[in-house]
Amino acid sequence: MLNPNFAKPSIIYTHHVSYGETDAMGVVYYAEYAHIFERSRTALSHAANFPYKNMEEKGIMLPVSELNIKYKRPARYDDILKVRVAISEWRNASLVFSYEIYNEDFSQILTTGTTLHACANLQGKPIRVPDWLKEIFTKNIPQE
Repeated sequence: MLNPNFAKPSIIYTHHVSYGETDAMGVVYYAEYAHIFERSRTALSHAANFPYKNMEEKGIMLPVSELNIKYKRPARYDDILKVRVAISEWRNASLVFSYEIYNEDFSQILTTGTTLHACANLQGKPIRVPDWLKEIFTKNIPQE
């Protein structure tokens, strides 16, 4: 069951676990979750009709400055994962993405996490989050 207190607007990204994402125990290798989070952020930017390459074209980069993951239950090879993603916090010069990873039928939450992203120009210098960026991600993504 989906967490009713999760940030909005959010999307659900579907991820099919490949064999190469698993370890010798047959579960998703812990570091792969960072890649799954990245893929879900990409899906969120596409849902907002603003792919990451468009941000770079407008002179904005969002490097990850912090990653937090809480593993609750293992995901395994060939599982279908449902990743809920949203921007949960807008700060002056950074933003936070939140993630919840569920099994295919949403009956179990497997993993939760956040990533903190600095807002930087193309030279890597921190800058304020532009109002237009916040507007794109708050108005272009359909509400649940």
